[in-house]
Amino acid sequence: MTSLNQIWGCEACGNIVTILHKGIDALVCCNQPMVLQKENTIDASHEKHIPIIEGNKVKIGSIEHPMEESHYIEWISATDGKITARVFLKPGQKPEAEFCFAPIAARCYCNLHGLWTSS
Repeated sequence: MTSLNQIWGCEACGNIVTILHKGIDALVCCNQPMVLQKENTIDASHEKHIPIIEGNKVKIGSIEHPMEESHYIEWISATDGKITARVFLKPGQKPEAEFCFAPIAARCYCNLHGLWTSS
């Protein structure tokens, strides 16, 4: 069963889907089941992935995350409990985003290491 705000990924083509309302079945893409992306919360690698909320800004990592062609943060999303917004990033940009509200939680997606959450 899918749940609100889950992130699902296709291992064949790389599609990523965010669930906007709960459903009764898992998702399918490229004729195979999509994989539910686990929200990681503990940095055990050299790169740092945990979103850090500073006022209305979200930065990725206590040590700035790399933003290279082969390894970068694809997007940062944040919510204040009512509003959720997402900023898409590209290699070469800083791994941070400013929002028009003060987030209470944030998530980011690393193209190599998947989904990370602040809480």
